[in-house]
Amino acid sequence: MARTTCTGCSTSAGSSTSSWMCTGWRIDRRRRGSPRSRPSPNRLTSIPRRLDCPEAPMLRSEDRRSGPSSPTGNAAPRTIPYFRPSIGDAEVEAVRQTLSSGWLTTGPRVQEFELAFARYVEVDHAVAVSSATAALHLALEALGVGPGDEVLVPTMTFASVAAVVIHLGARPVFVDCLPDSLDIDPADLERRLTPRAKVVVPMHHGGHPCRMDRILELARRHRLAVVDDAAHALPAQYGGRNIGTIGDATCFSFYANKTVTTGEGGMVATRDPDLAKRVRLMAHNGIDRSGTTQTGVRRSWRYDIKAPGYKANMTDLAASIGIRQLERCDAFRDARARWADAYTEGLRDLEAIRTPRPGADVRSSWHLYVIQLELDQLRVGRDAFIDLLEAKGVGSSVHFMPLHLHSYYRDTFGCQPEDLPNAARAYERILSLPIFPGLSREDVGYVVETIASIVRDHRR
Repeated sequence: MARTTCTGCSTSAGSSTSSWMCTGWRIDRRRRGSPRSRPSPNRLTSIPRRLDCPEAPMLRSEDRRSGPSSPTGNAAPRTIPYFRPSIGDAEVEAVRQTLSSGWLTTGPRVQEFELAFARYVEVDHAVAVSSATAALHLALEALGVGPGDEVLVPTMTFASVAAVVIHLGARPVFVDCLPDSLDIDPADLERRLTPRAKVVVPMHHGGHPCRMDRILELARRHRLAVVDDAAHALPAQYGGRNIGTIGDATCFSFYANKTVTTGEGGMVATRDPDLAKRVRLMAHNGIDRSGTTQTGVRRSWRYDIKAPGYKANMTDLAASIGIRQLERCDAFRDARARWADAYTEGLRDLEAIRTPRPGADVRSSWHLYVIQLELDQLRVGRDAFIDLLEAKGVGSSVHFMPLHLHSYYRDTFGCQPEDLPNAARAYERILSLPIFPGLSREDVGYVVETIASIVRDHRR
């Protein structure tokens, strides 16, 4: 039976001498009497108790209830939320200054944010909008997607991308995922191409970049545009290239649980000036304000409607938060990567748990840490496993219920679970663990030991 041992003091979790405050831990499945290797400096022993990040002092006391170090105790367990945003004094002050400026909607802070983001991602143009959903909608519209077109989208993703395709009068074609990374499967993508295909929208699931070389080769051969759904992928790289510089357009999200947040918000990044111009126009009601009055003066009331656009602009309030968040983007990503390494090390010997393993040629943003349960080794399913985590104070989530399993797509397009078997199977076993910069080493240790205790108690 698996037991948890500390790699620093060699005590077992639950024993009278064990403590999550000691130098390291992991799940040890080796036979009794086998020699114990010294902890590697790359393991959890090298992780500080608390990252030196500005948001740490702002954690509320109620976010951590007092309780035992091990989930096997009788007192109330500690509470570890699925996510907590990393908002510090700099963001609060930026909002205060914006409120005091008297300019609340799209203005100088949005322009500053766009320029800073373009420099960070290394693209020529960045257009800030109200959400990643709006970004996807605007990017596809700018590429001319409309009735009669097909847009290939992953089934293992959020609701937005298929919905905006339908709003534009086109048809979403769902593509299965790879069983390990959960990214779009290039082979299944190729199988589903028809002469009506116009755009492919790869989504970098959890922040792990898709196999873009293969996707780009297919796109070139079949004359498809590529719109990267990078809602999870800031910052991330594929083959040394920043996500944001690879597709015809890339759409980012600044939702509350993303690496960089503005509360709600999104960005379209592109090297194409015409595409950027169209996105900017349509995000502001299709209004062009470049004209002048009869006296040759520019006035806010003098504008021309070039197209029936949308209301999808970002506000200066949101952008003021984004500017400060972007300054810490690398630190936030490094913190997530550190906790991802800690989870992987702590869970590596649990045979009932499959941990994520990004490819060697990618740099993940670690937006998500998704484990897959080996259900043939457990007496409980995924939903019950989540309930057991919650009972011990550990938050979690599921990313995602595949789109083709939802009632609208089943009823409208006749989708069946077996149509995309990898995604359907993965959905039954995936769950996302807490991962955000404000975690501590003790938090991660508690999550690992809680998972280990559930596996011990419910193993077949």
